[in-house]
Amino acid sequence: MPTVAVNKYDLFEALGQQYTTEEFDELCFEFGIELDEDTEGDADRPKDQPPQLKIEIPANRYDMLCHEGISLMLNIFRGKTPMPNYRVVPPAEGQVHEIHVHESTTQIRPYVSAAVLRGIKFTQDRYDSFIALQDKLHQNLCRQRTLVSMGTHDLDTVKGPFTYEALSPEEIVFTPLNQEKVMNGKELMEFYENDRNLGKYLHIIRDSPVYPVILDAERNVCSLPPIINSNRSKITLDTRNVFIEVTATDRTKVEIVTNILVAMFSQYCDEAFTVEPVKIVSTHNSESREVPNLTPRSTTAEISYINSCCGLSLTAEEICKLLEKMSFIAKPSTTDADIIDIEVPVTRADVLHQCDIMEDVAIAYGYNNLPKTFPGKSGTIAAPLPLNKLGDIVRLEAAMCGWSEVMPLILCSHDENFAWLNRTDDGKTAVRLANPKTAEYQVVRTSLLPGILKTIRENRKHSLPIKVFESSDVAFKDESLERKSRNERHFAAAICGKTSGFEVVHGLLDRVMAMLSTGVKESGAEEAKEGYWIEACDDPTYFPGRAASIWISYQDGRKASIGTFGILHPSVLEKFEIPYPVSAMEINLEAFL
Repeated sequence: MPTVAVNKYDLFEALGQQYTTEEFDELCFEFGIELDEDTEGDADRPKDQPPQLKIEIPANRYDMLCHEGISLMLNIFRGKTPMPNYRVVPPAEGQVHEIHVHESTTQIRPYVSAAVLRGIKFTQDRYDSFIALQDKLHQNLCRQRTLVSMGTHDLDTVKGPFTYEALSPEEIVFTPLNQEKVMNGKELMEFYENDRNLGKYLHIIRDSPVYPVILDAERNVCSLPPIINSNRSKITLDTRNVFIEVTATDRTKVEIVTNILVAMFSQYCDEAFTVEPVKIVSTHNSESREVPNLTPRSTTAEISYINSCCGLSLTAEEICKLLEKMSFIAKPSTTDADIIDIEVPVTRADVLHQCDIMEDVAIAYGYNNLPKTFPGKSGTIAAPLPLNKLGDIVRLEAAMCGWSEVMPLILCSHDENFAWLNRTDDGKTAVRLANPKTAEYQVVRTSLLPGILKTIRENRKHSLPIKVFESSDVAFKDESLERKSRNERHFAAAICGKTSGFEVVHGLLDRVMAMLSTGVKESGAEEAKEGYWIEACDDPTYFPGRAASIWISYQDGRKASIGTFGILHPSVLEKFEIPYPVSAMEINLEAFL
């Protein structure tokens, strides 16, 4: 979790109350944050430096990565102040702030957002906090500036409308922040190559044929995202109007970062909690819009869900009162007695589901005040989930039969999951990664066979036979579920040797079925109400005429195919670079629950 250091005296002044270290530690615990250190008694603290409180903040609470956010949230929690009404107001004196986005930016950093803070009053502490929040966001939500980066400028030193373009390094010429020498993009990369602070960010754009750049109306460079701003637009303690631009590779995060930054420091504007908008003109990708959007998000939560999770019996009005302490605006629904209508402020980007609402209700109610047990709703003795217990039974039996367990990665390439197994992708089965970093990790596996075969490939020089198994999850798309996918527990095994080993894998199947109390059902034996049997099948993964599907029947007369086994097709072995015959099996364990 990120740790934020704040001036102890300034924070207590903002809270309107003096605390002992123990009292403030208790307040932090009640709110769900943690006091890591109070440096007032630290002998190594410089005499001219005020004592600091080092507070650990949950990684999802981006709104509390600065002094302003911590004091605001704690004051709302203590009922000392209401949630601010963040407003977007018309630009001063009829001005229109615009950023025109060129199509060339799609090559490197396609998204941009912006805002203007008018009439802001900086002190040294406020200025330091403003810079520190940007640094914390860069390290946390922005993933070391790879996803998002921010630039802040003195609006009075630049002239709009602005443009966001991608130019060759030689075309970008300006004086970097706190420097006197004019450089182009290539020279700048060489200049900062060994810089302790900026050197670690150069790789983000250095090898690209074009660099992103923000220009004002006179083609003066404002910033070279995500590396550095121009010295021309540097903000100082005398700056009164701040132009904020945020560039990104992620559409959602660019807005979150902009909203957090302006929400925290708009309180220092002449008209508190107001922000001037910027028009983003980006017709090539339909991203034209006015930003920032500070309108609260509307969502709902179920009273029954909140009470059942917390073990409480709160009324709608009581829950609404508790949510106000956590910066929400809530009221009972007029259409459903079990629903609460909630307005989520822009500062709470961490709220994604009603479980987040439930957690905040529990915090506001007080974790120490929650019932220790929920009578009739939960047990106090731990027990494995039935599915995990079933998997453990199968794993133990396979190991006792002399097979070695493997645990490959759950991600694999698209070819490994389909083409290499002679299977086709219908587009409705596999969960694909939207932005895979390498070709090895493109989809979530729908079969355990690719991982097992890759394990055999990497160990093919070991003594034969190689007998391995795995009991783990695969994933499938499922539009009927909220998460749009589901897991399924499978068991798979493979034997690689100088002979096919078909009878060996068949023997393992018999043993596993016996331990699952599923006996062999002889073909035509109608008197057997349950059991398993195999039927010849035509599966392209296996050698023709050497494959079988595995069937089971239930006491109620139902029957189902739960898997396949056989000798793998030579083309499959060739793709996985395995020079010996392999027999394999794979079954769905969930059929036995």
